[in-house]
Amino acid sequence: MARSRRTHRRSSPSTRPAATHGTATSAAGARAARPGSASPAARPWGRIGIGLVVALAAIVGGYALLSGSLGAGTTATGPADDGRPAGVVEGIGGRWTEITVDDLAAKLSAKDFTLLNVKTPYPGEIEGTDLYIPYDQLAQRAAELPADKGAELVVYCRSGNQSAIAAQTLVDLGYTNVVNVDGGIVAWVDSGRQVIQLDRS
Repeated sequence: MARSRRTHRRSSPSTRPAATHGTATSAAGARAARPGSASPAARPWGRIGIGLVVALAAIVGGYALLSGSLGAGTTATGPADDGRPAGVVEGIGGRWTEITVDDLAAKLSAKDFTLLNVKTPYPGEIEGTDLYIPYDQLAQRAAELPADKGAELVVYCRSGNQSAIAAQTLVDLGYTNVVNVDGGIVAWVDSGRQVIQLDRS
């Protein structure tokens, strides 16, 4: 009987490999049950993809901000939020108003302002012009301008470029009621109106 019991104790460990096999199978099943887990080789690509998405979002956001900034011009084309009238240009240290040649024609019918031709070389002028001072001589010839800094000064040139520079110069000189004729003599003639030639030498 004693030999029989020893034989029984030797045969009992034969069940252990089956238990080990069952544990390995369970671990493999647990790994297979996680399909969303990425392999170590795939993780760097995932981080790169996220980085690209973040960078693209930053670029799009920056472009939108820049577009918004560039879209805000210095000339108001409609009623401004701060109450400024349409056609007001914000210069350095002041502002001036832009008008059309039709606006100028209407103003000339009841003239109460100084009309200043600043185009160089002299191209002729709009009838009713009071002064001819080239735009780049305004500062040196400031004594010829009205003494009243609040007086209305309407400036024009051939196309509106030199008169815009002149408007800024007048603002620098302290004038607070400066008006620039958009399009200048070119727009005046295109509207069917005439210019005259005087000796302005």
